[in-house]
Amino acid sequence: MSLRRSSAAALAALLALAVLLGTSADDGGQGQPIVARVSKDASTSLYTIAIKVGGVPLLVDLAGPMLWLANCPTPHRIIPCVSHDCDDVSTTYRPPGCPKPNLRGDGPCACPAYPRNPVDGRCRSDDATTITLAANATDGQNPLYPVTFRAVGSCAPGELLESLPAGAAGVAGLSRLPLSLPTQFASLLKVANEFALCLPSGGDGVAVFGGGPFQLLAAPPVELAERLRENPLPLLKHPYNGGYYFGITGIAVNQQRVPTPDGVFDLDAGSGTGGAVFSTVTPYTALRWDIYWPLRNAFDVATSGIARADKVAPFDLCYQASALTVTRVGYAVASIELMLDGGRNWTLPGASSLVQVNDNTVCFAFVQMASSMPAAIDSPAVILGGHQMENNLLMFDLVKETFAFSGLLLGIRTTCSNFNFTMGSSY
Repeated sequence: MSLRRSSAAALAALLALAVLLGTSADDGGQGQPIVARVSKDASTSLYTIAIKVGGVPLLVDLAGPMLWLANCPTPHRIIPCVSHDCDDVSTTYRPPGCPKPNLRGDGPCACPAYPRNPVDGRCRSDDATTITLAANATDGQNPLYPVTFRAVGSCAPGELLESLPAGAAGVAGLSRLPLSLPTQFASLLKVANEFALCLPSGGDGVAVFGGGPFQLLAAPPVELAERLRENPLPLLKHPYNGGYYFGITGIAVNQQRVPTPDGVFDLDAGSGTGGAVFSTVTPYTALRWDIYWPLRNAFDVATSGIARADKVAPFDLCYQASALTVTRVGYAVASIELMLDGGRNWTLPGASSLVQVNDNTVCFAFVQMASSMPAAIDSPAVILGGHQMENNLLMFDLVKETFAFSGLLLGIRTTCSNFNFTMGSSY
């Protein structure tokens, strides 16, 4: 069979195999969105999602192609390498430089998959398999009842857990690719192929897969999803990966546009270089040097009246905490605005632009990417990191290829930690 057969066909066949193996979702979960807790790890500033049976957390990776779990039990379910799906799974998800598998000579031949650690870039080969997951159905206001289901994923050696948050058992890939969790949830649970992600700055945030409303506790409670769906923005298609790329036309500080070279934010449709992408495995927004330094210098000028502090790695610009005033939306400093396609701005006030690194020091929460001249293939110009996404509701529609964002929820007196996880009525 051709190695270029469509990924969509591969997904359909894989899911059909899953059903034959007895891997369908509980009937009670059909058609109902599901909700799961998202937590921030204090040591790594990375995020995990509690969606594995037994409550074992998985790293949240917005660009991850699929689910993988370290140290699969022996024996475990395998996808046969003689199936019509195996070549597509193997070639589609083999990162560059990943070692080829050593096929076993005993027992049935298992389809190889290529789990990758998105933090340090290491990858290995292992078995494609099915993995049992557990979550709760939701009406967008509360959890309703438990749902268990099996998704296609990969086993992985335990060494790939290094650099992940302590206790994480693997990675939950949430990308736009056919074997990502949102796409599999849509097929297995008969829900919309979209999800909402609300990253916490502390405590528990929340992810909802499958559409529906999204309500946070406030005074009064606030429903956010309907308004956001009315005004989405387009996602950009990347030629090589399933990350969530979006268009930026410029950056402003205190409503003054920062001077940057023409075309500096553009995504090259051929090489995949440039563009802006969301990342949950990058703690702080990383900018290419020709964007970082104009922004850093403009922010430096706009905050010139605030007493400086010694630099704290990896940050280049720091302030004395005692010299800063705190407001509802963070420290009172110049706002940064991402100027998006369509003429809309994403405002980053003090809570998003600064981070407190110790009792006495607050730093500019942007970092410079490692310099590469010329830019490496597939390297973005802007990686919008976790800190800037915290306490924003982000909604991704994989069918319409759009996203929407709420802006900083602190401005409406709520946070991503205010989803009501008290069990509600299932009608």
